[in-house]
Amino acid sequence: MRSHTGVLSPRGVSHGGLADLAEPTTAIGGQRLDRRRRRRRALRRIRRIGTWLGVGVLLAALSGPVATVAASMLKTSRFAIERVEVAGQSRLSADEVVKASGLARGQSLWTLDARRAVAGVEALPLVRRAEVVRAFPNRVTLFVEERQPFTLVNAGILYWVDEQGMLLGPETRAVSVDAPVISGVAAAEVAAAGRMPSERVATGVALLRTLMRAQSSLLGEISEVDVSRPEGPVLFMLDGVEVRIGSEDWDGRLGRLSGVIAQLRASGQTVTSIDLRFRDQVVLKTAKR
Repeated sequence: MRSHTGVLSPRGVSHGGLADLAEPTTAIGGQRLDRRRRRRRALRRIRRIGTWLGVGVLLAALSGPVATVAASMLKTSRFAIERVEVAGQSRLSADEVVKASGLARGQSLWTLDARRAVAGVEALPLVRRAEVVRAFPNRVTLFVEERQPFTLVNAGILYWVDEQGMLLGPETRAVSVDAPVISGVAAAEVAAAGRMPSERVATGVALLRTLMRAQSSLLGEISEVDVSRPEGPVLFMLDGVEVRIGSEDWDGRLGRLSGVIAQLRASGQTVTSIDLRFRDQVVLKTAKR
């Protein structure tokens, strides 16, 4: 069978190799760009540069009139505050909130310092969070989230605190609360707390929140949480039993306390104190007969 020497394949290539079909200089010369295409590209570049220069000149020419218009808008009485409204407050009066914000009629909506107004309102002890909302052309609304009473602190005088332990103010009336009263705090300590809760009050509040988070039935059986002792809070039950719970592992110790109380009631045994500060044992002090 005759071989097909005309097929260009690795096996069919002759030892002499393939000849070039065109000279390199001729092929390269055919790749030169047309002069008209180059001229069009140059014109496009010139147009782009001219456009940007024109925009710059226009902005420079308008900067004076724009600044004048902006200045007149800041000064016009159309955007002067005519009314400051307050929403969300219940224990505070609207006048107290507005005064703390520093906002007043006649101020421009454009130039009022919203951050400063919010900081002034949030400096009020009863305020947890505040927000300023502009309502163009001439109205401002102050939205207030007040701190809610959580429990009372007995410091010679009863004081309300919120769920973070922040002081809300004294209570002079006879009231009932859903949570045990926190005791063992001096009046000077509560008064000096400022924007941060007293360390002892914060401890008492944390323990009460642990009881609430666990939905423990013990919450209704505790009358007082004494936070004056260095070894940790002491609970006083409604029947007068003193419970030493220590300063750690409250979840576990409160669970053990529920079991101990159930056993004591089942056995009819009466105790005056329960000590849960030890890991593997519960120390009971029985009542004298």
